[in-house]
Amino acid sequence: MSAGNTQQGPAARQSAMAEQVLADGSATAAELAERFGVSLMTIHRDLDELERQGIVRKFRGGVTAQPSGVFESNVQYRLKAMRAEKAAVADHALGLIEPGMAIMLDDSTSTLEIARRLRLGEITPLTVVTNFLEALNLLSDQRGIHLMALGGDYDPLHSSFLGVSCVEAVQSLRVDVCFASTSAVHGGYAYHQEQHIVSVKRAMLDSAARNVLLIDHTKLSRTALHRVAPLSRFDLVLVDDGAPADALRDLDEHKVRYEVCATNATRGGDDPAGAT
Repeated sequence: MSAGNTQQGPAARQSAMAEQVLADGSATAAELAERFGVSLMTIHRDLDELERQGIVRKFRGGVTAQPSGVFESNVQYRLKAMRAEKAAVADHALGLIEPGMAIMLDDSTSTLEIARRLRLGEITPLTVVTNFLEALNLLSDQRGIHLMALGGDYDPLHSSFLGVSCVEAVQSLRVDVCFASTSAVHGGYAYHQEQHIVSVKRAMLDSAARNVLLIDHTKLSRTALHRVAPLSRFDLVLVDDGAPADALRDLDEHKVRYEVCATNATRGGDDPAGAT
């Protein structure tokens, strides 16, 4: 059904367009032109602006919010993607956390699922260090958790704090466990699309006595532009049970210690993260 509002201003139209693409994952320019009641030329100008902002990426005839080797999806898209799989690895990761620990969470939506579970207040006292605004907001009022915010340059596309000052803040700390995720895993390495994200993740790995990588199965057998670290830097890799056999064989061949985590569909339960 067409939005049919040709009087809608560019900013409002672009916001609505971004919301639709983030919800659907992708769209063609023709579909968007019909929906918003404007010309293809106008749609392409809007998409150029959304691409400039880093919200979406254009391809011939359309636009997508899905990641590529050089483009990481907007945080609002990632928050909605693979929720059951992220819940499975977060449930498993929770068993690695003990009262009295200091843990670090990166700015991934996978580790955000750990933060959701920490709100239950069953593992306290606990120190949580993070640069992810979503996690900071989630845990800011949680009793029994000493919350430490890593400052830096705020990046709205990732809803996190990054840059040199963030790296320096990380380097001044030492935590028991760092929980991190990344965009792609292949050939014994973890990869990410963006260099400024990589520098913070590397600093986090250096600051922890133990490192745990959380990934959903769609990230296996994929690459991105920048190497983050060899998988040997992680003491444990957690992946959901949707991982294909050939991808797990690749981990075996590189002598990666990993554990496969059952999703709620496998366990036959409800998704605990789905209501939050």
